[in-house]
Amino acid sequence: MRKEKHPELKPVCFVDVSNGKEFLTVSTAKCKEKKLIDGVEYGVIHCDVTSESHPAYTGIKRFVDTAGRVEKFAKRFTRSRS
Repeated sequence: MRKEKHPELKPVCFVDVSNGKEFLTVSTAKCKEKKLIDGVEYGVIHCDVTSESHPAYTGIKRFVDTAGRVEKFAKRFTRSRS
């Protein structure tokens, strides 16, 4: 197997921004932010929704408006009455 063909797996910490829960795993994603946990350097990736905050897992309804998506949708698909 050729080494240069496959991306390198690195330790990563996914952080749920709604509740601060952290998930430690490995990933090929590139990270700008680093965090030292138990002597191991992890790349940090911030997530809006994870299994700790998703309504399908928690049973709690939550509204997430990321970057004004609702306003963009409403502006694009509302009819102007003239």
